[in-house]
Amino acid sequence: MYYLDLLLPLVGSLLLVICVMVGVAFLTLMERKVLGYIQIRKGPNKVGLMGIPQPFSDAIKLFTKEQTYPLMSNYLVYYFSPIFSLFLALAIWMCIPYLIKYYSFNLGVLFFLSCTSMGVYTVMIAGWSSNSNYALLGGLRAVAQTISYEVSLALILLSVIFLIGGFNFLDFFVYQKYCWFSIICFPLMMTWLASSLAETNRTPFDFAEGESELVSGFNVEYSSGGFALIFLAEYASILFMSMLFVVIFLGADIYSFLFFLKLAFIGFVFIWVRGTLPRFRYDKLMYLSWKSFLPFSLNYLIFFVGLKILIIILMF
Repeated sequence: MYYLDLLLPLVGSLLLVICVMVGVAFLTLMERKVLGYIQIRKGPNKVGLMGIPQPFSDAIKLFTKEQTYPLMSNYLVYYFSPIFSLFLALAIWMCIPYLIKYYSFNLGVLFFLSCTSMGVYTVMIAGWSSNSNYALLGGLRAVAQTISYEVSLALILLSVIFLIGGFNFLDFFVYQKYCWFSIICFPLMMTWLASSLAETNRTPFDFAEGESELVSGFNVEYSSGGFALIFLAEYASILFMSMLFVVIFLGADIYSFLFFLKLAFIGFVFIWVRGTLPRFRYDKLMYLSWKSFLPFSLNYLIFFVGLKILIIILMF
């Protein structure tokens, strides 16, 4: 019986990883289709029925290509960095709010913040270990950007945590039964969306890969499987941030079909922004983080703390 108790989480974790990977595959397909229609062209439509198996053929192509290693690279670190990056992007899914207490996390929010902070190191090491100046510059940009926006993400999360009074993501499920947090925290929701875009290195904040000066950013020296793993990690984190957005602001009923429709819509918003907005200027990105989002989220945090104290005083 004890072995069965151990087996269940293992099988469940494996299923979760497979489902996330399939979700990532179809997110890339949706991105290419939507960008195609935004730019008045078709997008993938040759492989199979309407190009549906295209992501799988791309994966086979990437993993069967020749792997090249820069002669001057720090080989071991260079090799393991993408693997660790994907591992973190998948491990973060453990704090998904299951009602069956699949992984019971009373500190799920802290686990999420820890995993995203660790993700910074993989980007930094990937850029540094390949011993290329362009990769290093791309890595430094990505790290500075991610660290900056993590601050506002943490403060926004803290504001909402003061509302629910706990670090468990399941509390969002309970407290949003009758009223979504997006209604009472609409400005916070929009700030969270912009910070999520910056956190996942997406347009208009994709400064790690400015084509004119840095080619492809920190992953410029990666080919074949290494590049594929970095790509998978990036899209898995986009999918997770979309899921988190829905959990925090749009009602966390993970057992309703509507939840997954909302998740797909937020994923679509990520792509829509990429097809619509031009890239920001780097100094303006930093200005937005430290001069706009940080004071804004701090004000909201102080407001919610005051509100909580007022409620406690009135109760007694």
